[in-house]
Amino acid sequence: MICEDVWVQGVERADRRLLDAAALVGHLVPAGSMYAFLAEDRGRVFPDELFADLFPSAKGRRSIPGSVAASILTLQTLLDYSDAEAAEAARCDLRWKVACGLALDDKGFHPSTLTYWRRRLANSDRPHRINDAVRQVVEATGILRGRRRRAVDSTILDDAVATQDTVTQLVAQIRRVARVVPGAAEQVASVCSGHDYRRPGKPDIDWDDPAAKQALVCALVNDANNLVAALAEAKLDERAAQAVALLALVAGQDVEPAEGSDGTDGRWRIARKVAEDRVISTVDPQARHTRKSPQARRDGYRAHIAADPDTGIITDEQLTKAAGADNADAAVAAQFLTNDLTNSDSDSTITASVGGDDAGHEQPTGGQDQATREWYGDCAYGTGNLRNALDQAGHTAIIKPKPLQSPITGGFTIDDFTVDTDQQTVTCPAGHTRPISPTTRTADFGTRCHTCPLQAQCTKSKTGRKIVLNEHDALQRQARADWRTDPTLRDRYRRHRPNIERVIAQVASRGRRRLKLRYHGIQANHAWLKQRTAAINLRNLINRGLHWTNGWTLTTT
Repeated sequence: MICEDVWVQGVERADRRLLDAAALVGHLVPAGSMYAFLAEDRGRVFPDELFADLFPSAKGRRSIPGSVAASILTLQTLLDYSDAEAAEAARCDLRWKVACGLALDDKGFHPSTLTYWRRRLANSDRPHRINDAVRQVVEATGILRGRRRRAVDSTILDDAVATQDTVTQLVAQIRRVARVVPGAAEQVASVCSGHDYRRPGKPDIDWDDPAAKQALVCALVNDANNLVAALAEAKLDERAAQAVALLALVAGQDVEPAEGSDGTDGRWRIARKVAEDRVISTVDPQARHTRKSPQARRDGYRAHIAADPDTGIITDEQLTKAAGADNADAAVAAQFLTNDLTNSDSDSTITASVGGDDAGHEQPTGGQDQATREWYGDCAYGTGNLRNALDQAGHTAIIKPKPLQSPITGGFTIDDFTVDTDQQTVTCPAGHTRPISPTTRTADFGTRCHTCPLQAQCTKSKTGRKIVLNEHDALQRQARADWRTDPTLRDRYRRHRPNIERVIAQVASRGRRRLKLRYHGIQANHAWLKQRTAAINLRNLINRGLHWTNGWTLTTT
């Protein structure tokens, strides 16, 4: 095990060593590759002083130089290598030795060294400094200067754990509480009788017998509730308290009182519905279920990406839970907008948009930043809140509206109802007018529908049609109308929005293989996403001829 307090910062030597890989076999590394670029310029992108604060001590063994460690982490993330695979590549792969400035006979490092570096970065005040360093290179090249388009999209990344059923979660979490909570093992022996929690594996029952399974569920839920109650008054540290809280959660999320029971008699059954924010594994409690369709369920996290669609440069990224309103596409895109506005306000280059759709250039002005952007997204981003945020910022939403649903196939949608915002009324296609409730923002047509000649095209409800208006209903109505009537809007969407799909594919796959996350929790996986987008951006720049000539420049733009 590595002891963190015995390390000081390592620095790269200015002179080349005997058997230096770059000097002896550097000509074998393809020019214009990531390996060749890092061999020449890793110290400029990732200078050693960038990592000086990670090693406050002046005594101890020297770590891997910061520029070398950052290069290894960048290659590891780009190629989707495990720690063991990255360590082996640094020891045996000539390209890695050249890229990292190693000698041909360098024995490399232990895989735990990469865990050590990630932990130090995560605990620092700048955990994403590798991503920040690449962003500085992007800014210095000017590749995004004058480009006012941003496209947003997201994808699901599979988690690094197996999805657990209810029985497995209950047994595993009771065992975990017994391990991490002081005195809990004795409480388990005292109040838990449904299973011998010292034994590995699932309980031995007839899994084909529904009665046996229900009896086991009852016993495990009661054991969990008894254990939580027994520890209710205990003084617990944060780790122990989280373990007990998670036990209480998994004991209640998947079960409901058995038929004819109110739960007080200890009779339970597996619930007939899935909890909205269900924990799918006690090993990684932040992983979640989500669905792209009723048939396509995925487990893991959602990676959100914002990029310039013309260059493929990623401008923002966020990893969230796969489900939940705060983690929805539009909610995260609103945060991307906020970040973009903040960065624009702090940018010393003051620009304003000029020209038409294809001009894509911005000219300096003398006032505050007046740059406007076009934001491209599919219908998942067409919420009223996001459209309003873009409108308030003076940006343009080129977002495909979500198709409207009607209670009757081919019948009237909400757009067939006329809304008078001044009078706060809604008029139906038959000419009936109803007031909008100020509290619920609904217009209830009630009994008027019973004798309406258009009822068959409007509603099947016995209580009549009810219209519910979004807070930003007017914006959404206008967006749908513009989409129907403005062919140039649809043309711009078709030309620019699909480009984000290629960026998403680069983030979520390696070759033809879909990536699977290697870490647990949002924090660790978000750090991985930041490093991966940094590596992809750097590769993108290298493919455009990134080189240093008294500053970062590109051969092609």
